[in-house]
Amino acid sequence: MKKLLLAGAVTLAMPFAANAGADFVEGDKTFAGEAELGATLTTGNTDTSSFKARLGLKQELGNWENAYLLEALYSEDTGTNTAERYYAGAQGDYNFNEKHYMYITANYEADPFTGFDYKAISSTGYGYKFIDNEKVFLSAEIGPGYIYKQLDNEQSALLGYDTEDSVVAHGAMNFSYQITDSSTFTQLFVADYGDFLEGRSESALTANIIGALAMKFAVIVRYNSDPLEDFKSTDTETNMTLLYAF
Repeated sequence: MKKLLLAGAVTLAMPFAANAGADFVEGDKTFAGEAELGATLTTGNTDTSSFKARLGLKQELGNWENAYLLEALYSEDTGTNTAERYYAGAQGDYNFNEKHYMYITANYEADPFTGFDYKAISSTGYGYKFIDNEKVFLSAEIGPGYIYKQLDNEQSALLGYDTEDSVVAHGAMNFSYQITDSSTFTQLFVADYGDFLEGRSESALTANIIGALAMKFAVIVRYNSDPLEDFKSTDTETNMTLLYAF
């Protein structure tokens, strides 16, 4: 399983890393992005493994700025699966001018350690770029959305229903600050409020090692105000990965 996951993560990143050096030029139909990969293995008295892979892409098509994200996380301790999460998301921003834009976003997440097989979220609304220069970026978004969740078999049998869904108010804030020529801090907040509140915070510090290769340290916090019984409302994830920008 360990070799299969590691090979899959590398295979996922390689086709895009092969295009490294292709600059993302504003106004061009050019892809750019970042590929991340991190792994931890211990053997002997303890036998643990952890893998994290992430691929983020962006594309500009006229007034549209599109972003795509794939993530995978897997942890194992002495043959027992202790964490597993897969995420896929896409967002399109239609720019009316340099400040104002409309967004359309959708994502899918599978995490068997939440009591749900998967959840899907979609939203559309208005976005505003407060600051957008070479050093600082700050934007915020707000609009209506919809969440759909599929419970796993155990929870379905316990609760007597299979799905949960809710119309929500969706909000997001994206901030980045270039500390030095070789280091950047980023902060993302996302919240969906309907029958309950779900939120996600991601704080990350990236430091260049050489060329397009960098080291990234990130802390991710996920919050659910109304988790299923015997599940906690807050999950945290701390990881360090190698990042390749292209």
